[in-house]
Amino acid sequence: MKQPLDQTRAPIFEALERFRKMRVVPFDVPGHKRGRGNPELTALLGENCMQMDVNSMKPLDNLCHPVSVIREAEELAAAAFGAASAFLMVGGTTSAVQSMVLSTVQRGDEIILPRNVHRSVMGALVLCGATPVYVNPACDSRLGIPLGMRREDVAEAIRRHPKAKAVLVNNPTYYGICSDLRGIVEMAHQNGMLCLADEAHGTHFYFGEGLPASAMAAGADMAAVSMHKSGGSLTQSSLLLAGPAVAPGYVRQIINLTQTTSASYLLLSSLDISRRNLALRGRQAFAGVVRLAEYAREEINRIGGYYAYSRELVNGDSIFDFDVTKLSVHTLDIGLAGIEVYDFLRDEYDIQIEFGDLGNILAYLSIGDRERDVERLVSALAEVRRRFGRPKTGLMSQEYIEPEVAVTPQDAFYAEKESLPLRESEGRVCSEFVMCYPPGIPILAPGERITKRILDYILYAKSKGCSMTGPEDPEIGRLNVLKEV
Repeated sequence: MKQPLDQTRAPIFEALERFRKMRVVPFDVPGHKRGRGNPELTALLGENCMQMDVNSMKPLDNLCHPVSVIREAEELAAAAFGAASAFLMVGGTTSAVQSMVLSTVQRGDEIILPRNVHRSVMGALVLCGATPVYVNPACDSRLGIPLGMRREDVAEAIRRHPKAKAVLVNNPTYYGICSDLRGIVEMAHQNGMLCLADEAHGTHFYFGEGLPASAMAAGADMAAVSMHKSGGSLTQSSLLLAGPAVAPGYVRQIINLTQTTSASYLLLSSLDISRRNLALRGRQAFAGVVRLAEYAREEINRIGGYYAYSRELVNGDSIFDFDVTKLSVHTLDIGLAGIEVYDFLRDEYDIQIEFGDLGNILAYLSIGDRERDVERLVSALAEVRRRFGRPKTGLMSQEYIEPEVAVTPQDAFYAEKESLPLRESEGRVCSEFVMCYPPGIPILAPGERITKRILDYILYAKSKGCSMTGPEDPEIGRLNVLKEV
């Protein structure tokens, strides 16, 4: 019987500490030479940080082909997350999601997925040429948010597209909504398909009590996990997890197609230390996050006008479960779009929340939050309502708009195109992305037909101050569309 791995270890960090004590003279990159060549940066970040910003070498292993300390760190991560294999990712969860998709489908293949996926999924389809089969999510008419995938809709997509290679699931959505992941995994596997999970916002599922099922526990084949979001590692560090049905050597080859050959040891060591922290103290830490979120919801709902929603939404299907650490708040009943509340909190009260959309805000709670900070947020929300609240009339909710797919994302992205003013693009096929960021869910993706409803939505979001990204035109006044033959 295999002995359990020692989760008190942090092999990459330990190797960096040993290396630092050796006082090696550097005639390699990076060129700042342990900070000596860039004193201003060293003053900003500190000597410890600069001394650990080193190049791959035998004592420190190599992320492209790990054989020692990085391999040990990945084995520890796999054990901690209940996976057959794990890969340390330094290109953010975007890189993990894209490697997951590229490992599964190629040009001409079909992949079943909800339309409310992150832009990284659509970017992967542009790169590989696979065809998306969309399962349009249900929508909550009051909150104006897309929900999870209904089991019957997934089953119908599988029936209509039996040759699809995989089903991809958000676990959870940005708002905290979870689909029936175990049920979808079972349907996928019964039909010879893999099940992939975008768990950018679900790291804590692996360590919290009473939280929704994690992808690995549900039997999914791969999951992209954003350790830097709720797991405490440095921004841009992530994990890609895989189950026993996935060949790790092939996944490594796919990762190496796009991931840097100059991996940051600051990011790698942060993943190593954060995994250790979660493995040893994660259950206790996330129990505290849940308590804090429940307290915040109760206090915000007492203000009046706001609706901080939670598990009361669960219906056993399109909202199979809810991530109670997500402090999602509906704002339209105080007469303000979510993005307006977001701006007021930042500009008037020096509070930075995760995002605001047309009808909701999200305050991201995790292991670093304190009760007094939550109390400050609650007080500010009460003040925003008192000072800036107005009648609800004339506000648009963030409703889901079903796409009309004309061509594959890859074909549209690389096709001959022309630039048109927004209003003149109606009826044409878009060749680029348009989204509010965050949350980074495309309003338009390459290959989708532009409708009046979509254009009205884009113009309204712009008028309310949403941060719009994606198009070649930074002012979002024009769109690239396919040339008509």
